Amino acid sequence: MPKRTPRTWTEREKQLLTQRYEHIPAKAIAMVLGRPVEHIYQMAQRLGLVKSEQFLTGELSGRLTGTEGKATRFVKGQKPWNHGMKGFQAGGRAPQTQFKKGNRPHTWTPIGTERITRDGYLERKISDTGCTRRDYQAAHRLLWIEHHGPIPDGHVVVFKDALPKHENITINRLELITRGELASRNTIHRYPPEVKQLIRLQRKLERKVKERSDEE
Repeated sequence: MPKRTPRTWTEREKQLLTQRYEHIPAKAIAMVLGRPVEHIYQMAQRLGLVKSEQFLTGELSGRLTGTEGKATRFVKGQKPWNHGMKGFQAGGRAPQTQFKKGNRPHTWTPIGTERITRDGYLERKISDTGCTRRDYQAAHRLLWIEHHGPIPDGHVVVFKDALPKHENITINRLELITRGELASRNTIHRYPPEVKQLIRLQRKLERKVKERSDEE
């Protein structure tokens, strides 16, 4: 039986993945491209793509329901496929084409490198683990942690205004809110601008009232 040649990614497929990966579930993209979902994750990692904060805090990610990845999770007592195969080597030219210790891919960047996401957020590389999502952190989150310490579970740091999120990032532009409030805020985008402003002002007033009551 002839060996099956891996299907090459076209530039159009890479472009579609780049445009949709941040906001669309990988399974949906896999169906559109006719590829296994594992291929979507692998190429996204090669291209340095990550899910947007809005996606990760929304229902599409499955994180709120706990269903994401359920079918492929290890269960208690289950053994990995390579159990007992210490020192296992892949066949073919794998040993010659593997990265040697100390080698770095052409996409490698040093700690301190900054980039702007598709959503307009400034991110800074703070570690070099090889996992893009872990190595790059939003600059506004880092600034908040520098002033106020770790971000509590169930909370996010957001901008109070609609100015560019990658310019003039100051602590006065930031606020800490719950993920529930973030989800609630995202629902107002369907309203006209003047209604949005009224809703924001009402919520701001409610927060001020709560702060006063907590101080008394």
